[in-house]
Amino acid sequence: MTQIEYARKGIITDEMRQVAQDEGVSAEDIAKAISEGTVVITKNKKRDIKPLGIGKGLRTKTNANIGTSKDSISYEEELEKLDVCIRYGADAVMDLSTGGNIREFRRLLISRSPLSIGTVPIYDAVVQSVEKHGSVIKMKPDDIFKTIQEHAEDGVDFITVHCGVTKASIERLKKDKRILDVVSRGGSFLLEWIVCNDRENPLYEDFDRLLEIAKRYDMTLSLGDGFRPGCLADATDRSQLEELLILGELHERALEYGVQSIIEGPGHVPLNQVEMNIKIQKEICKGAPFYVLGPLVTDCAMGYDHIATAIGGAVAAMAGADFLCYVTPAEHIRLPDVDDVREGIVAARIAAHAGDIAKGIPSAIKRDRDMAYFRKNLDWEGQISLSFDPEKVKSSRNLRPPKDSEVCSMCGELCAIKTVKRALGQ
Repeated sequence: MTQIEYARKGIITDEMRQVAQDEGVSAEDIAKAISEGTVVITKNKKRDIKPLGIGKGLRTKTNANIGTSKDSISYEEELEKLDVCIRYGADAVMDLSTGGNIREFRRLLISRSPLSIGTVPIYDAVVQSVEKHGSVIKMKPDDIFKTIQEHAEDGVDFITVHCGVTKASIERLKKDKRILDVVSRGGSFLLEWIVCNDRENPLYEDFDRLLEIAKRYDMTLSLGDGFRPGCLADATDRSQLEELLILGELHERALEYGVQSIIEGPGHVPLNQVEMNIKIQKEICKGAPFYVLGPLVTDCAMGYDHIATAIGGAVAAMAGADFLCYVTPAEHIRLPDVDDVREGIVAARIAAHAGDIAKGIPSAIKRDRDMAYFRKNLDWEGQISLSFDPEKVKSSRNLRPPKDSEVCSMCGELCAIKTVKRALGQ
């Protein structure tokens, strides 16, 4: 049975207990939320890892993307990125590989990772189709489902599937006259296939077949936003919202079938529209967990897109987003390196934490309160332990060490905290 089916029968699984313990809530509340589709546990039946809970009332989670490309095929570097994801506290990792032996690397990644692993099977299916037939458009529906089956068998915990890219939604897209029509790679592959073959998207047309595979492994479906806006000018248009309506319907079908699902959200969105986007999704999709790809609040932050994303991500998390996908400084430029991955994870975790404080998540509030006391007591080890990048803090402090070890070299003997403590006799 799946987590949903257990929850409906009133059975508390080990996974539910673990998530409840990690989040500081009752296992009964977790079970109820899973049965209602507002919380998911991303854990394939074939994997023995710590379960990851995502959704209503839980800490906002973060995801980091890694993976090979045609221009960069280094398993060693990607595994080093995985180590960084683990060390810097990412909750999940998505393998977006398009180069080399994709299945071999995926299996290696899964065997090495204690984190929840996600993939986008359409990438794999398209690469195989191009290698076999020389073209994306010659890919067969069976090729797509065969690839999804392989990902499930290998132990993937959640997959992105662009089921909302349909013949009707493509016609809607043409009328919207976007600046950047489709920036989703998976969405663009399916759009080309649908247009050139004049056929419906197999993932939408044969959604039950997808549900059957997912249910067998209790693999969570991440219903991808193929029409997410790629620039601010395209944000919150009819193409985006009509796809969201489709995804909301599919979420309900998945829930009825006993399959867990989350909804993926917009990419580039003006800051004043972020909260509205989250609330619209939550309303349309009946409170389904929301996986936010960004949002980037400006199109012009190249080299610093992790900052633009952290701004949008914090607002999104505050408004109810449940899962933030990191963006690195290399976004829109090149494949990220190890340092880019670290920067992206830290920025995303800060955004998630800021959102959790606004949501009233007890553990987030306690962390900041503890930090305040560490600063009050000039406890540097304590401060470093609660930072999101302890190594950077240590390195930065050692770069210009103060004469007085209790203070920093910015204020030195003029430290405000030390001055006030002395004046008040504390």
